[in-house]
Amino acid sequence: MEHAQHIIESTQEIFSSMIMLDVTPGEPYHRKNEMLNDSISGIIGLAGNTKGMLAIHLPTQVALSVTTAFLGMEVEEVDDDVRDAIGELANMLGGNLKAHLDPKGSEIQLSMPSTVSGEEYMIDCIADAQEITVPFTLEGNQFLVELQLSPE
Repeated sequence: MEHAQHIIESTQEIFSSMIMLDVTPGEPYHRKNEMLNDSISGIIGLAGNTKGMLAIHLPTQVALSVTTAFLGMEVEEVDDDVRDAIGELANMLGGNLKAHLDPKGSEIQLSMPSTVSGEEYMIDCIADAQEITVPFTLEGNQFLVELQLSPE
């Protein structure tokens, strides 16, 4: 749970300053092996002194709303614009996390963002990971930001 507050602050800052939307955090929890339904996930890998993964999981309708606000243009289906926007959100969150975990900026490298979407899928990247998930509410809908770190 030690990284939950940083996830909350980073997510609120990025949503309010880059997307002009307010999000409300919920109670952090451990999401292990929970299916994602009708969603899209933006994922960033961490390598170097800290290994892990940061992901943002958005139900499709939330992802469409976020992308519409982010790009300033109406989107109605998960397409390349939505995948790019959600990947960029993950990238911004990963950059904030890297600055928090690696103040010198030389001990952690971030992967290129990737996205996964579908009707039903699971993301479980690291065996025995230290994991924390923070739920957020946006306009009455929920999305998740998840951090998995490899045990030392």
